[in-house]
Amino acid sequence: MTREEKSQVIENLTAQLGDSPIIYLADISGLDAGATTNLRRACFKAGVQLSVVKNTLLSKAMESSDKDFGELSGVLKGNTSLMLSETGNAPAKVIKEFRKKSDKPLLKGAFIEEAIYIGDDQLDSLVEIKSKEELVGDIIGLLQSPAKNVISALKSGGSTIAGLVKTLSEREG
Repeated sequence: MTREEKSQVIENLTAQLGDSPIIYLADISGLDAGATTNLRRACFKAGVQLSVVKNTLLSKAMESSDKDFGELSGVLKGNTSLMLSETGNAPAKVIKEFRKKSDKPLLKGAFIEEAIYIGDDQLDSLVEIKSKEELVGDIIGLLQSPAKNVISALKSGGSTIAGLVKTLSEREG
């Protein structure tokens, strides 16, 4: 690879790192061609972009990026695959599901909305992270709950004020 090609790859990686709020680094070495193809399919279905990168080029891209990757550059040893996503737990779910059949991929580290996770032992924590949409849904559900109680009380009380008061007092008592 010529110097110009390397600088082009670094520029592309820097742009990808800058555009993606969710970055996972994994080790997929040892997977045969069929397993690698299956992993790529699983990533595609989950909206995760998977690519194998050279550690030195990724390290330089991290240095060039506006983001602070902290200790994450320390895991760039051996085989490294870059997993980019818009959903915080999508790559972790893909890894966990895929490891039901194989001992790979191993999680090296992750960068999620400014938070850094190092090591494969963080996988279960990362699977539990809720996406922005899930959090918004939870909040909307909590906000709608009191309104649903009032509406159901109105319907069950025969739509009269006396019935409403009676139904509400029975629920609280």
